[in-house]
Amino acid sequence: MNLGRQLDFLTRLLSPRPAAPPPQPPPPDSAGALETRARQLLRHLKCDALAARVHVRWNPRMRSTAGTALASKSLITLNPRLQEFGADEVDRTLRHELAHLLAHFRAGRRRIAAHGPEWQQACRDLGLDDEKRCHTLPLPRRQMQARHFYRCPACKQELKRVRPLRGKTACLACCRRHSGGRYDDRFRFVRIAELKA
Repeated sequence: MNLGRQLDFLTRLLSPRPAAPPPQPPPPDSAGALETRARQLLRHLKCDALAARVHVRWNPRMRSTAGTALASKSLITLNPRLQEFGADEVDRTLRHELAHLLAHFRAGRRRIAAHGPEWQQACRDLGLDDEKRCHTLPLPRRQMQARHFYRCPACKQELKRVRPLRGKTACLACCRRHSGGRYDDRFRFVRIAELKA
């Protein structure tokens, strides 16, 4: 390396660098802004413990689902395509998924139905009156063939699944009716060959 290039290198190395630009506030639909909004909503409802641990993420792999809520991790995952439908739809979906976390938080260890009365009350508390179970957005739908079939031994309710049940799973209606909502092995779903038409 010649002397001129070495001096140039040392000059650049030792010269003061321009200050980094100040951090920009996140765009309104960024995950950070949505997480802040979720925390505000929860604090307003006096659920500070849940507000402290809730997280919101965008998942570009989502296709037909608008969003999901994972209560065990206090995680809300949203489909980035929601942004195509406007800020109101993003906010509505955030509240819908937040209602799942809120319902599970309030229920504690008690089992609840995904879109049951606890979730409906949480929706009302978050300002979503008459919230529907599924969205009506024009996202692509994928039809999957059910290959796993189960039946409750008590009430004979039949269940179709694309994926097999993992672990012990019982009929919620029977557990509520006979065991106060607690898991009861008497109502554990039994695998059957296929459903009768």
